[in-house]
Amino acid sequence: MTWQYARKVQRGRDATVMLWSVHGDGRRVRDGELIGARERLSWPVMAGFGAQHVAAMISATIFVPVAVGLPPSTTLLFSGVGTIVFLVVTRNRVPGYLGSSFAFMAPLVAAKQHGVAAQLGAVVVAGGILIVFGIAVKALGVRLLESVLPPVVTGGLVLLVGLSMAPYAADPFQSQPGIGVITAGTVLLCLVLSRGMLSRLSLLVGAGVGWLIAIASGRIETAKIDALINAPWFGVPEFHAPELLPSVMVLSVPVVLVLVAEMVAHVKAVATISGQDLDPSIGDALIANGVSTALAGAAGGTGTTAYPANTGLMVATKVLSTAACAMAAVCAVLLAFMPKVAALIDTMPPGVVGGLGIGLFGLLGMLGIRIWAQSKVDLTNPVTMMIAGAAVIAGVGDLTVSIWGLELHGVAWGSVAIVVLYPVVRRLRVRREKFT
Repeated sequence: MTWQYARKVQRGRDATVMLWSVHGDGRRVRDGELIGARERLSWPVMAGFGAQHVAAMISATIFVPVAVGLPPSTTLLFSGVGTIVFLVVTRNRVPGYLGSSFAFMAPLVAAKQHGVAAQLGAVVVAGGILIVFGIAVKALGVRLLESVLPPVVTGGLVLLVGLSMAPYAADPFQSQPGIGVITAGTVLLCLVLSRGMLSRLSLLVGAGVGWLIAIASGRIETAKIDALINAPWFGVPEFHAPELLPSVMVLSVPVVLVLVAEMVAHVKAVATISGQDLDPSIGDALIANGVSTALAGAAGGTGTTAYPANTGLMVATKVLSTAACAMAAVCAVLLAFMPKVAALIDTMPPGVVGGLGIGLFGLLGMLGIRIWAQSKVDLTNPVTMMIAGAAVIAGVGDLTVSIWGLELHGVAWGSVAIVVLYPVVRRLRVRREKFT
């Protein structure tokens, strides 16, 4: 074997084991330049991007388990673990962060009277169904996606998921409008007036400025400051075992539809930003989210999903590196064992949360319209306009209807309208035109 040949073989081996290639010199990035999923900058810079992902997801990830009566540290732990599972199963091709899903709130609150174990059983079942659905998508391939999820549907799902998060940005923003304006304004100024790394780290800068202003003006809740002072530095998350009760398990079935819609919307959004065809990875993404959800439910956490805020962050910064997601996941795992630091992050003012969310969720929603524009969807078609519009209204208005004691929220109804109702109505319209 010659020396040159040996070098080529070694380079090939290095390429197969290397997870990320260094983008440029690892320190500087030109304005508007995209950092791909398998690229990274220097590790200190990637730590900053990871911190942005943590800032984007931490408040909501902790809020969901607290609202339904499950241990937040356990959910935070499996949020990080689930993200790592997601990156592994999707083979480092799809960037994403998995946080606790709001879709589980209604069924878990309804199941609260049956105890924590029964609640977790519903989470495990949802994860199992999602895995089966992901396997079906992977087996049947892109044809299934093209028939069930054409551009008009996927664009509508992205728009729906983004705008359905509006209350989770507007409500905290209204509670501290001054802090919200300062946070959002700082992010916008960084994006517009700065160049290079400051522009890409705009979310972190905006959160920091808003947070400091809130501290200086005494806008941090006293109870949260007391919780920070009294929180221990180290603690083990609280684990619970699930129990499968048929009466509770059925509550999780509608949740799966929402999880599918959210994950498809996320992958399509990332594909639109990167310009790559990620349809072959949708099955893997669904399987990964199913495994993550099942693991969380088996130990005491809530189900997971791709977070719209983190997707919006990728849109704003054009940083799709899975290294940033991995850094955020490791941070989440560490925080689960550090109650003091988790309590510090919990002091993030509502105005900061609202200021960040109002921009990120809006960006994600507009990305749905971008998918329609790029795919040349005919928005003059009354069927398309009616169903997509009704779905978005259902999501933004959080249309909640109870059927046989089971509450279904706006994202569920909106997803049903787009994924199920649209192809049915379209076919009826085509048949009518054929016979007239």
